[in-house]
Amino acid sequence: MLIARSISILFVCFIFGISTAQNSDIQVNRLTYKDTLQLDFYEPISKNNQPKPLIVLMHGGGFASGLKDGLGETKFCKAMAEKGYAVASISYRLTRKNDPFNCDCDTDKKMFSFISAAEDLSSAVHYMNEEKNLIFDRNTIVLAGSSAGAEAVLHSAFMNYDYRFNHIPAISISGVISFSGAVSNANYISENNAVPSLFIHGKKDELVPYGTAAHHYCEEDKKGYLMLDGPQTIVSKLQKQETSYILAFDPEGGHEWADDGYNQVELVSRFIQDLVIGQKLVQETSELQKTEDSNSNKN
Repeated sequence: MLIARSISILFVCFIFGISTAQNSDIQVNRLTYKDTLQLDFYEPISKNNQPKPLIVLMHGGGFASGLKDGLGETKFCKAMAEKGYAVASISYRLTRKNDPFNCDCDTDKKMFSFISAAEDLSSAVHYMNEEKNLIFDRNTIVLAGSSAGAEAVLHSAFMNYDYRFNHIPAISISGVISFSGAVSNANYISENNAVPSLFIHGKKDELVPYGTAAHHYCEEDKKGYLMLDGPQTIVSKLQKQETSYILAFDPEGGHEWADDGYNQVELVSRFIQDLVIGQKLVQETSELQKTEDSNSNKN
């Protein structure tokens, strides 16, 4: 069966077992990894057949919306593939699709969203590791996420010893990238799970804290009161573990960095090349420059 369709980056897909698309030197495979959940696998095509490091991306949207192939996600995946990385942009269960993810959302429901997304991420990585037709370096997997997706990857990386997460099949990762994300308890970071990390965050983010504060800055008497540890708190734990990190922050910025993080391709590439692949010990905090285009409220 031959089916043609267009996607946001104007690729044409031909479906034969798995769907493939090609634009210049990038091939995109669309696969179903679990139930109805899909991933888009971007693979740079070159004469060099050496396995490429893999970036696994989770989109934002407050666990209620968002797309693996949205404009920002597609642009980022294509840019990273052009730099020689394999990239997988995954869909996951939108557990808050009909429920707000703010101060009116029960704390238990917020945690359920974190857990469900971590389960789906684990399933996607295990699927790709077992799929022999996907060529990438299985020893160099970097998790990346925006907003809710960043919370998902941070919980996957750093909360695996929490009783609510330890049922999830473990995945081996080499690094983590967060665009405006946080974790519910940075105290679970230890020598056993500390990995090089890149954080891009607005210091005045009103949804996800830069330091330690309640999610959406909810008051204690609200149903959705849930304390989160943002990048400033997380890097203090990584420092104690002598683990590399880059914390890039905008002193006047807000949650728009969940989107603007996709534009920081050079910073992301430097992080992977130097801190992940090169294993350089870097503990860097620096200011970001605001971009012209920004969209907020994804989480």
